[in-house]
Amino acid sequence: MSQRVGGETTDATRPPWAAMAFARTRGALLDELVLRAQSLPPIRMGVVHPCDARSLEGALAARDKGLIVPTFVGPCAKIEAAARASGVSLEGVEIVDAPHSHAAADQAVELVRRGRLHALMKGALHTDEVMSAVVREGSGLRTDRRISHVFVIDAPTYHKLLLVTDAAINIAPTLDVKRDIVRNAVDLAHAIGIERPKVALLSAVETVEAKIPSTVEAAALCKMADRGQIADATLDGPLAFDNAISREAAEAKHIRSEVAGDPDILVAPDLEAGNILAKQLVFLAGADTAGLVLGARVPIVLTSRADDVQSRVVSSALAQIFTHRPRQPPL
Repeated sequence: MSQRVGGETTDATRPPWAAMAFARTRGALLDELVLRAQSLPPIRMGVVHPCDARSLEGALAARDKGLIVPTFVGPCAKIEAAARASGVSLEGVEIVDAPHSHAAADQAVELVRRGRLHALMKGALHTDEVMSAVVREGSGLRTDRRISHVFVIDAPTYHKLLLVTDAAINIAPTLDVKRDIVRNAVDLAHAIGIERPKVALLSAVETVEAKIPSTVEAAALCKMADRGQIADATLDGPLAFDNAISREAAEAKHIRSEVAGDPDILVAPDLEAGNILAKQLVFLAGADTAGLVLGARVPIVLTSRADDVQSRVVSSALAQIFTHRPRQPPL
């Protein structure tokens, strides 16, 4: 029962994880992923149009940690000028010349199709330019899965890594698309060592309401899991955010759930909600993030221009771990 003393919440009323807030070094759980990845062979990663300092520095930092062997794809003169301006050396780095960003995206996809690259990283170009080349008919990168994005978030106010999806690709996903969004996130969770991830399907309320389609879809996804259409994960939903994160909030509403209070994956009802949620965790909870686009033939590091070098390094580590994961037959 909540109590306040002098306008402040007492220790007795804080949720169990609150005592852990800021108890670990910021980004420590993501740093552990990098250490794990360093025990694996590096992967060949195509960096598309790396014509600014952060694109170059992030890829080269990942190379220096033994995570990737980068191939820069883009206008050679612009890449070399950006390297001079940022004071980094391109010695030993393969550069595949392409006249502009669209051509760079197409060329990088072709290199993947020919088996020369294991993964892609977005550089200084728009997301649409990269993804249009990836999903184009005949690209060789499409699979039976819908492509989706997964954030891996280290929030110091939460007791473990938290995967949030989809905050970057699918604007208003249908039920079938959400099934693939969940599958992609579950695959990444397995790759980073979560044997049976707990998946919270978010909505505004925790009951099924016909007027709120995301609650109906959440219930359907749970039944898909019961029938084996989504495997090796425990799903629950609909769950409001408080019920998903706080076991006490769930118990107060008499929700019996293996997921409530301990989710590994949060599935947002649409892109707007997912994007807002991820950014709130960064700017209000001091979280650090990495992320991948999955569902294509290879993982894609879809960086934001605001992402710092460490975020790009951790995302490269995720791509490396995912590439080396034990393969399971697709559903």
